[in-house]
Amino acid sequence: DAEVVVPTGQKGFLETTLAGGVGGACLVLSGHPLDTIKVRMQTMQIVKGQAPMYSSAFDCARQTVQREGFRGLYKGVAAPLSAVTPMYALCFFGYEFGKRIFTTEESYRELHLLPIAAAGATSAVFSTPIQAPQERVKCVMQVQQTAKYSGTVDCAKTLLKEGGASSLFRGFWATMARDGLASAFYFSTYEFCKKKFAGADGTVTPVGTLTAGGIAGMLNWLFAIPIDTLKSKLQVAPDGKYPHGIRSVFVDVMKNEGASALFRGLGPIMLRAFPANAACFLGYETAIKVIYWVKSG
Repeated sequence: DAEVVVPTGQKGFLETTLAGGVGGACLVLSGHPLDTIKVRMQTMQIVKGQAPMYSSAFDCARQTVQREGFRGLYKGVAAPLSAVTPMYALCFFGYEFGKRIFTTEESYRELHLLPIAAAGATSAVFSTPIQAPQERVKCVMQVQQTAKYSGTVDCAKTLLKEGGASSLFRGFWATMARDGLASAFYFSTYEFCKKKFAGADGTVTPVGTLTAGGIAGMLNWLFAIPIDTLKSKLQVAPDGKYPHGIRSVFVDVMKNEGASALFRGLGPIMLRAFPANAACFLGYETAIKVIYWVKSG
């Protein structure tokens, strides 16, 4: 392992793409239960004078397991898991593409965070065409209380049949805005932390990788959650409720629920963000080392 040389800054497109897919799969499997809780808390209906359906993230998890079993926490997992390899592959490919535009090797040696952040934001251009429809299906599946859809594929087919491509891709621009902002913080924070946690020889231990990935995931979501909340509401709303898309959602939320509603679900998001993204980057770093080791052999 010590003899494997992995470039610090720009890497090969193929190597990064393959390793990104592995990292994404690790993220989904470790973080989906808390993502389900997040979406259910974000999208629950608030009626004035009545107690909310869930009083906390723990209460949401308890009710979900009580009514639907532990499998209820993994409801909708097939959508992100089936899309995650190409999506995260494209995300890391997009980051690598952005590196070619905005960064040099010096950017990583000297930690120039602004160009690294710009390279990270570029990834959203490549990942959103897959991310947006799978997010739409995932959110619809996660909030359904009755078995309207038999599964992820049935849900996607029904949305496409009833509303066409515009229904399946509802929330496309909101998803791109969320992911562009989030990825800017995500990749720049990870590169910053990874360099700070590196030893004298420049290597980072698995614990350092896990910690850097976890911190990056938390900052990623801290800045993205308001847009994510609006996106989730838009994607699960009845047809025609928000005629102007995310702008209509924002006006409705501010009028009826207040600004604090934009951060609803922050608890489960933060709980999920650290372990899920720690797993993502450990999977990515492990995979890319293996790929370069195979190439060198």
